[in-house]
Amino acid sequence: MQISAKSFRNIGLIGRPDKSSVVETLCLIHDHLLSLGLHPVFDVETAELVPYTNTQTVSRHLLGEVVDLVIVVGGDGSLLHAARVLVKYNTPVIGINRGRLGFLTDIKPTDVIFKLDQVLKGEFQLDRRFLLEMEIRTNNEIVYDAIALNDVVLHSGKSVHMIDFELNIDGQYVYRQHSDGLIVSTPTGSTAYALSGGGPILHPSMDAIALVPMHPHTLSSRPIVVGGQSEIKINIKENRVLPMVSADGQHSVSLNVGDSLHIRKHPFKLTLLHPPGYDFYMACRTKLGWNQDFDSLQQQD
Repeated sequence: MQISAKSFRNIGLIGRPDKSSVVETLCLIHDHLLSLGLHPVFDVETAELVPYTNTQTVSRHLLGEVVDLVIVVGGDGSLLHAARVLVKYNTPVIGINRGRLGFLTDIKPTDVIFKLDQVLKGEFQLDRRFLLEMEIRTNNEIVYDAIALNDVVLHSGKSVHMIDFELNIDGQYVYRQHSDGLIVSTPTGSTAYALSGGGPILHPSMDAIALVPMHPHTLSSRPIVVGGQSEIKINIKENRVLPMVSADGQHSVSLNVGDSLHIRKHPFKLTLLHPPGYDFYMACRTKLGWNQDFDSLQQQD
């Protein structure tokens, strides 16, 4: 897919609803876009946050159809939600960080105008991220489906009981496991929940999926990294509690004995735009504190 700055005329704006700082940044961007002769378009939910009355608005589910670029102001969670809605339109997305870590929303609020102008001039790095799609099947019929940019998580809900399931990859039996669950993660999600579960960090460019057991009932169970084209199937065995599954931390759905969970790569990819100078390893150093002890020693010297 070819992306040119000349095509950036209609710019979608999405913001997280529970922060006043988000509104400030949205207004700053909105006014700047108007000064450049561009056309900002708010999704309906975001339009309720800002003090404008004569702005163009559209449903978030249709935003990707009418704009050339979307700017998301908030945290990575805000971008995750936007990604699931926008991915089918192949609409490029920029993330302005008003959250915490900011692996996806990587532009600082203090740099927003300078960095945004760079992107609008065509100075950007293209970053394509794949998503996962999941299906719950009962008697081979699909009863629920969802997509995830970060991860699909099989878990035991609020129960302290382990769950029993069987894992198959590409039609081959892998293992039967008792554990608190299983995290199936994209490279994008490898720095999120999967990381806290002891999973590996995958570079975003990798075509791979990580499977990270959650507190397995055996010391020999370790994370597995498989190819991005893999078909993952999880069969639910008899349990004292109903296992549950969620995509990107959305509401959880319960599974019954005999149900199967199918996970594979989603056919569409999310297109992220980064200003010049974006560096994944620098993001890891900054967000994960890799150099923290060494930097503090240097400061003391």
